[in-house]
Amino acid sequence: MEWYYMQPTTPKSYVSEPSNKITSSINSLPIDKLYDEFKLAIKDNHLVVESDTGSGKSTRLPLWCVEAGCVEAGNVEPKEGDRPKRVLVVEPRRVACLALSSFVSTQTELKVGHSIRFDSTVTDDTQVAFVTPGIALRWLQETGLASFTTVIIDEFHERRWDTDLLLAMLKLKALSSPEFRLILTSATIDGERLTRYLGKTAGRLVAEGKRFHVELKYQASESHHLPDIRGVEQGVKTAVSGLLQQTDGDILVFLPGKREIQGAIQICQPLVLASGKPLELLALHGGISPVEQKKILQQAEHQRIIFATNVAETSLTIPGVTAVVDSGLERRTHQRNGRTVLSLARISKASCAQRMGRAGRTQNGICIRLWGQSAPMEAMTPPELQREELVEPMLAAACCGYKLSELEFVDDLPVKSLAIAEQKLLAMGAIDADGQITPHGKKLSPLPIDTQFAHLISAMPDDTCRGLMVDLAAALSVPHGLFKLPTSEFDLKLLSEWEPLGCDAFTLIKIVRDKLPDFLADADAGYVHKGARKEARMLAAQIRSALGLQTIEQSDALASKDIELRQRWLLAVIKAAPELAYVRREKRITALGNGFSEAQIGRVSRFCSEIKTVDGKESALAAVIFDLHSIAGKGAKQTLNLASCMAPISFDLLLEAKLGEERLGDSKEKGQSHKLVVDTFYAGRVIGSRLKQVEGEQAIEAIVRSISVGRQFKGLSQRLKNDIAAWNIWLALGKAKEQFTESGLVNSLGEEPLVFDVYLMERLNELGVESFDDLQLIEADDLLFEGIPDWQREEFDTLYPTKLILADLKLNVEYLPKRKLVTLVYANGSRKTGPKRWELPRWQGWKIQYKKASRVVDVK
Repeated sequence: MEWYYMQPTTPKSYVSEPSNKITSSINSLPIDKLYDEFKLAIKDNHLVVESDTGSGKSTRLPLWCVEAGCVEAGNVEPKEGDRPKRVLVVEPRRVACLALSSFVSTQTELKVGHSIRFDSTVTDDTQVAFVTPGIALRWLQETGLASFTTVIIDEFHERRWDTDLLLAMLKLKALSSPEFRLILTSATIDGERLTRYLGKTAGRLVAEGKRFHVELKYQASESHHLPDIRGVEQGVKTAVSGLLQQTDGDILVFLPGKREIQGAIQICQPLVLASGKPLELLALHGGISPVEQKKILQQAEHQRIIFATNVAETSLTIPGVTAVVDSGLERRTHQRNGRTVLSLARISKASCAQRMGRAGRTQNGICIRLWGQSAPMEAMTPPELQREELVEPMLAAACCGYKLSELEFVDDLPVKSLAIAEQKLLAMGAIDADGQITPHGKKLSPLPIDTQFAHLISAMPDDTCRGLMVDLAAALSVPHGLFKLPTSEFDLKLLSEWEPLGCDAFTLIKIVRDKLPDFLADADAGYVHKGARKEARMLAAQIRSALGLQTIEQSDALASKDIELRQRWLLAVIKAAPELAYVRREKRITALGNGFSEAQIGRVSRFCSEIKTVDGKESALAAVIFDLHSIAGKGAKQTLNLASCMAPISFDLLLEAKLGEERLGDSKEKGQSHKLVVDTFYAGRVIGSRLKQVEGEQAIEAIVRSISVGRQFKGLSQRLKNDIAAWNIWLALGKAKEQFTESGLVNSLGEEPLVFDVYLMERLNELGVESFDDLQLIEADDLLFEGIPDWQREEFDTLYPTKLILADLKLNVEYLPKRKLVTLVYANGSRKTGPKRWELPRWQGWKIQYKKASRVVDVK
């Protein structure tokens, strides 16, 4: 069943003369046109509701759901004994939860609450609850959302992974709960496709409110020019300068991130003085305080220029905006070589429309786009589940009893991303081989942090190490930067005195846990973000409480003498997550590797980018990297991983954690005991060497190497290599097949070319040699290779020599029998010209080439 409702009749007295207790607002909104149809449809159907931003979807629909669930059609008052149905409204952003809960509670007598991280007003009596997706997922895991009969997922077009996952699981819940209702809302959404996804019992309602005319202008000099970060601040200044002459309303500027916002505010400062009127420049992004957010969301008496990220695109309605400047850019995650990469991206056409619509909510407006009118833009922004790693979604699904790969999503999930997520969760022990949640996984899921950090916390050997890990995880989990490096030499020296280990991890832990020194506490310096520190301490307190750990105030302060504690903690981290251990590249010292990926030392890290420090001491050659910031590199597939939180460690700690693999070194065996130098390799680098009494395969490998270089059975090595080389040519020419056919014997040497090391190992094993002492029991002749029959060998060597000595010219000879190609490689000699055909063996039917350095010529 599907409706497509464009111009419904005006609703009943519900709007003009509010007489019920549930909805008491008298202000008519565009969404009110759907009142009757919504009340009728929601009784038996899931719904997809589309209407413009600011039309009232988020404030009206929750109240209508409660009303539709507790009164009979046509009645206003609920029957005695009826209990209003509970409605859950999932909002993608915390600030929207707070703002909507506050506003809706003033418009009704219903009990309205909100629940976000660190703050919840929802009780058993709450009838409408505004929550973030993370809270909704946690409640689904704990109770199956049994107390809610309706779930509204607002702003679904943002296609966050948590809302997509929530929808997929709630769709299954609806199959077994006939009274349960799902509602998806958005201003820009593919309603028809979503209605089909929800099933046959889903309906679609569309309400178009009054849209004021928005004059659209393009600022680029060429119509095909795409949005470009280069010169974006100057472009914003030009656009804003013109708009100040055309409107007295607020101007909303969309930029991709905090850095661009700060740059644009700085470059636009002269416009404040030039305007000759009260003018305020404001920033709106995830890093500002709730007080600053509230100020922006209120009507102002003077003109404002608000520089915002896409948080202002749909989640927040800013009053007074009559003009928009759109950079056409955003920072967006996507998959690149198996990693989630954050990079600059051009917005979609749907986002362009959303941003432009902000200028025409209450009156005619103006929108200036900094790109060209004919620039090709994608239609819709790809969903996060197709752009990011799936570790957290897979864990969340498993905690709810589902396998992520078996859930039905609006868009199919990438097979490679599913495999990577499953591999990581299996390695953590969070799921079993069948994809079911394990007891360890159940411990990880409730912690309000990244799955990897949750795993590390639970893997710590004691409460002291666990406390360190909690505080660091909290510091790295706040949405904006907690700490930035000082820029002055004096403050850098003070930082080194306060935290002398040069460890980013300990620096952040001390900022969260300890009292800040004056130079860090100085608000003007801005080294520590006070709001972020407060949030990190709250998050650490929440996790500590859940785990039964001491509070931050009760924890011991960290000091430079705590080196033993730091070593013990980092050793536990490496054992729990070996992939976090990186070693410097030998030639590119600012790069580090772990055997799977490479990371560059980020500018925000204290990890020394030089091998020698200022005082001449050697800096660390390895580090535990707790936080990586991945961005797109120059090439089409290149990914640049910037390490932002590094803990310097020694190679000894890697060895203690038993990382790396042992290989025989190049040194000779020592003494009669034949102890050998064994190197431990990790990520392509030797991290340790030691003398070892080798045995088993290592002993055989050492014996082969000793024979090869002539330390054992002198002269045998070269003879074997010559014999094997001749046999491989004999084999390729088909002579071996003829040989064994005529003799009637079985070819025990096989049909594949022989390799010196492999042959010698197999021969030693056949003779029962297991140690150097066993070599005393055999003779060199026992290791000889019998391939080409002796009576044919002399003639064969004449026809197919491996070396040639001509007049003033010595050559090495290489054969490629399958291609019938002989390559004569210059060895030495004073002769300037190459060999002549008449000087060479017959080689009938073979092509002959002469190679000297990089030059290859045919010999004719």
